[in-house]
Amino acid sequence: MLKRDTDEQLAARAASGEANAFRELLRRHYDRVFRVVYSVVHNQSEAEDITQEIWAALPAKIKNWRGEAKLTTWLHRIAVNGAKDALRRAATRARAVEGFAEIDQLSRDEAADTQRRLSWLQMALETLSDDLRETAALTLGEDMNFAQAAEVLGVAEGTIAWRMSEIRKRLKTLASKDIGKEALA
Repeated sequence: MLKRDTDEQLAARAASGEANAFRELLRRHYDRVFRVVYSVVHNQSEAEDITQEIWAALPAKIKNWRGEAKLTTWLHRIAVNGAKDALRRAATRARAVEGFAEIDQLSRDEAADTQRRLSWLQMALETLSDDLRETAALTLGEDMNFAQAAEVLGVAEGTIAWRMSEIRKRLKTLASKDIGKEALA
């Protein structure tokens, strides 16, 4: 009868790079590591992924195993830590996704509000006389100062100032009527 190597002997040989020793450890303990991981994450698919990640990283980690504890105890600790790390990463990703969704929704709300305000302003400007609309188009839309708008329209600068005052007054009146309508709705 052949003598069977202990886990600790296999670990020592695997730490020195012996692939067959590592394969035997994998064969003996893969299911144990999976069960520990599954008991932490409670999801078979995630537990399978995490277990594979643990075993993929184990050849490098086993070189640090000092043999102070039983190999199975060491494997349990690695499995629990790997599962907890995966849960933390998933929670962090979930918070990030939630945060991005919130930012995206705020951005959409802001864009919708801006569009609503621009639509209202366009409608309000349509109620103005041609001369007031032209003045608004040049001073507000084209960002001209009063002197520039006066030159384009062929009127005095004071006329532009009066027209802008009139535009503000009429827009305020329209806005207060619209706010009153919204309050009644």
